[in-house]
Amino acid sequence: MKNLPWEGRPEGCRDVMWRFSHNPIIDRYQIPVSNSIFNSAVVPFGDGYAGVFRCDNRAVQMNIFAGFSKDGVNWEIEHEPIRFNAGNTDMIDSDYKYDPRVTFIGDRYWITWCNGYHGPTIGIGYTFDFKEFFQCENAFLPFNRNGVLFPEKINGKYAMLSRPSDNGHTPFGDIWLSYSPDMKYWGEHRHVMSPAPFDQSAWQCTKVGAGSVPILTEQGWLMFFHGVITTCNGFRYSMGAALLDREDPSKVIYRSKPYLLAPAAPYELAGDVPNVVFPCAALTDGDRVAVYYGAADTSVCMAFGYISEIIEFIKNNSL
Repeated sequence: MKNLPWEGRPEGCRDVMWRFSHNPIIDRYQIPVSNSIFNSAVVPFGDGYAGVFRCDNRAVQMNIFAGFSKDGVNWEIEHEPIRFNAGNTDMIDSDYKYDPRVTFIGDRYWITWCNGYHGPTIGIGYTFDFKEFFQCENAFLPFNRNGVLFPEKINGKYAMLSRPSDNGHTPFGDIWLSYSPDMKYWGEHRHVMSPAPFDQSAWQCTKVGAGSVPILTEQGWLMFFHGVITTCNGFRYSMGAALLDREDPSKVIYRSKPYLLAPAAPYELAGDVPNVVFPCAALTDGDRVAVYYGAADTSVCMAFGYISEIIEFIKNNSL
């Protein structure tokens, strides 16, 4: 990656991850129709980057929009939502779309999102150029959220993390792993991890969900995830990391007991939904990693770190 968006660790900072000094990088009103832009996904594309962005409009209808950037920081987002053609199905009904993830597998960019079809489930689509898009069969029955594809096949099959849920603001949630031979039929569902006990790691005691596309390292799959605690003021979302087995990602090798990033900056504490750090994308050029996250369900922000330091941190501070 020639131009990874990056800012070095601030002087005196001892945290394993640190915020971009110019956060938020995408404001809630960046396009004319938006009430908020957050929980969005970014990938390298051409000489720069492309992304799929959650843009809630001013009727607070949830939809996903394409966008492009030369440097991964300054973005031009389309003013109209993505219109899908039929992919491996004629069924492209959707009451809403939100919280996308994107990864390149084979010859195309695959998109997953929370798709409204008689409740939230996992929608799947693909594009070759971020101009024309194709929608496939939903992966699962309602209710489900946080569908995150692995960036390569595992034992010859596509693999996806998800969080079975309910039709509301789910006060529970485990991470599960599912496999597919063809990106249409999904099965072999395996449990990955549950919320942590309150007395061991309270920031992730209510629910957990997969964040950005997992990163393959020599020691396993590095998965950033969000964890939630129920406080007297409602849910509080923070970011942690786990290392999953390379051959069988349902096996957790290490899992961070302390969080890596929790709501602390003003743009994370205040917004449409306060107290939210929600990772959805990660870029890496080797050891450096740039993580995109939604802040307070209002804007898009970035944080940085070194993969080797993050893995060492979760090894030394594991549940």
